[in-house]
Amino acid sequence: MNLILVTFVSDNSLYMVKKPLILVTNDDGITAPGIRMLIKVMNEIGDVVVVAPDSPQSGMGHAITVNATIQCKKELIDNGPQTEYSTSGTPADCVKLARHEILKRKPDLCVSGINHGSNSSINVIYSGTMSAAIEAGIEGIPSIGFSLMDYSWDAHFDMFEDSIKTITTQVLNHELSQSIVLNVNFPKVTTKKQIKGIKICRQAKGNWIEKFDKRHSPAGQEYYWLTGEFVNFDNGTDTDEWALENQYISIVPIQFDLTNHQQIEELNSWSLND
Repeated sequence: MNLILVTFVSDNSLYMVKKPLILVTNDDGITAPGIRMLIKVMNEIGDVVVVAPDSPQSGMGHAITVNATIQCKKELIDNGPQTEYSTSGTPADCVKLARHEILKRKPDLCVSGINHGSNSSINVIYSGTMSAAIEAGIEGIPSIGFSLMDYSWDAHFDMFEDSIKTITTQVLNHELSQSIVLNVNFPKVTTKKQIKGIKICRQAKGNWIEKFDKRHSPAGQEYYWLTGEFVNFDNGTDTDEWALENQYISIVPIQFDLTNHQQIEELNSWSLND
């Protein structure tokens, strides 16, 4: 954050701190309770601009719109001081629009969420919430994705307000590596006292055991519903899954460089050019 000199009083310098510009987005849609809560908290920290999907975009991953137009409309949803836009695009589209069309300068921070449902373990790959945060990271914007392990529309987001403020201000006060994005997940608890603290974790090794539920429409046409069950194969006590199961808030630093650098030397030993 920049410091702007205003005036001097006696021997003491009086400074005004310029508020950070914070971009808020999500994948559940601009009216979802999770993002409305996140906007409320961010208004206490900085100047807020909201660019979010006009409808739910869960599970979109890092999809972008390339074969269709994107609609963008200024909104007035509540009486907060923030400026808001809804778009017909994906979460990643929202960040691109904000950075290159809507905002006059690069934001100091991007926060995405609060997602209705967990984005721990392998779920980070499919998440529109986290893909928006990752897109911001690609643009060189410090970013955080927030998610709560509760899919209900009226989930109790308010009990995590203090934790959101703490994590956000720490990111603003410390320089994140430009290749790092924070994936923050909140456990499903019924009271604030049940939250045991915050743990820095690694991503648990788990995945979905999936199947398709085959059905028929009244007209006789076949269609499918994707169903499945998440299975955690990781017994470690340093993972996000362990932390959440034990009522801790988990923070996983993730990176969008997907290179397995350890394997480069091994692959160079193969006879690929013989």
